[in-house]
Amino acid sequence: MKILSSILEATGNTPLIKLRSGFDPKTMATILLKAEFLQPSGSLKDRMAKHIIESFEKSGVLKPGGTVVEATAGNTGLAVAMVCVVKGYKSIFVMPDKFSVEKINMIKAYGSTIITTPTAVPDDHPDSWREVAKRIVNENENYVLVNQFFNLTNVDAHYNNTGPELWEQTEGNIDAFISGAGSGGTISGVGKYLKEKRAAQGKEVKIVLMDPVGSIYSDSYYKQEIKDKKGWKMEGIGNDFIPDCLDFSVVDEVRKVSDKKAFFYARKLAREEGLLVGDTAGAGVSVAIDIARELGPGKTVVCVLCDSGNRYISKLYNDEWMKSNGFGTLGLELQSGTVKDILSFKGNLVVFANDTQTIEEVTDIMAEKGISQMPLFDKKTKTYRLLHESDLLSALLSGEKTPKDLASSVSSKIQALVKKEDEIAKIEPLLEENHAAFVVDSNSEICGVITRIDIVRYLSKKAK
Repeated sequence: MKILSSILEATGNTPLIKLRSGFDPKTMATILLKAEFLQPSGSLKDRMAKHIIESFEKSGVLKPGGTVVEATAGNTGLAVAMVCVVKGYKSIFVMPDKFSVEKINMIKAYGSTIITTPTAVPDDHPDSWREVAKRIVNENENYVLVNQFFNLTNVDAHYNNTGPELWEQTEGNIDAFISGAGSGGTISGVGKYLKEKRAAQGKEVKIVLMDPVGSIYSDSYYKQEIKDKKGWKMEGIGNDFIPDCLDFSVVDEVRKVSDKKAFFYARKLAREEGLLVGDTAGAGVSVAIDIARELGPGKTVVCVLCDSGNRYISKLYNDEWMKSNGFGTLGLELQSGTVKDILSFKGNLVVFANDTQTIEEVTDIMAEKGISQMPLFDKKTKTYRLLHESDLLSALLSGEKTPKDLASSVSSKIQALVKKEDEIAKIEPLLEENHAAFVVDSNSEICGVITRIDIVRYLSKKAK
């Protein structure tokens, strides 16, 4: 084994790990997880920190005895602090007060100075984290600001390093890449590199940005009116402004992920895969599973596991914190049993609609059977679609449709699919964003439907 001259030489070259649980090779693309939590300081930010500081040294901006300053959500602070220790610089970090105590204490362990600022103040407020960091640098000689959100060297780090590494590991066979964005450096740099390499092959790669509910990235990407910005519990991704490092031109799609879904999948990775990772890794895997279903077998999806779970022990992996923040302990995660158990309790009768029935005919059936949704088989595409009473009502009230129009014109893609052998835990995050979960057999045909009330009734009966 090669002997390293310092820990910085261990940066990069993290493995790709194949996702095992929740993966069906007959119907899904292969999911590969980029284990960035194995970086020296525990996150993918090591690549960016090393690259930027070395660029400061080469340009002469950072001189011996200098101090490096950054406004950071934690992982960048850890990475920069580690690099500064090895290279002999001091470091100061300005951090919003919402971040975990583990990150704060870990940064302090490197001998760094930490200044906390209120999370709730506007971005341009003098007391905001970024404004405080700028002021510190402006008021002191031989201080430099990493400025990860607006320093395009951040993007270069991933274009010149992470992207080529992924390309080599997958031998150029990569059909989708999924990452979150705090500063945007990872998805912009990797996305640009992969698109150029796949284009040279005459092929495409889908770059998907997963964004927390409450962040403005999704609304900005789709050029929608930015709704009231809401806080979210995930750390290190999403924002209330658009950084220069985030290049939307290389992004093909933005998918929103709730805190609850991110936390569920992070805990699931720890319990089923032995991967103790952070909440953004959970968010990414939840999106990767959806993308893998959509692309189908024979394709490859790569998802970044951004950081280690050891910095979230007091939050994501603390049951008391989860309960006090409205997540419980993710309820069904701790429930034993399978989808088959619920079907055995409620029955597996499914009422299907066909693509020749009108809205009027379908609503009559729903009323007669006392159901709120029906799967519809589309003969043209040979896929199942969903008819739900809320969609039918909206179409009629808006005047877009009449009772005599085909119900299929109001149908939507079925997103929540489970198998009989799946654990009950898998259903909860699906029902967070869908009306119902549909059970499919080994031939991918629908053989059951499960709603929230079905689970409530099953758990109540089980408790008795």
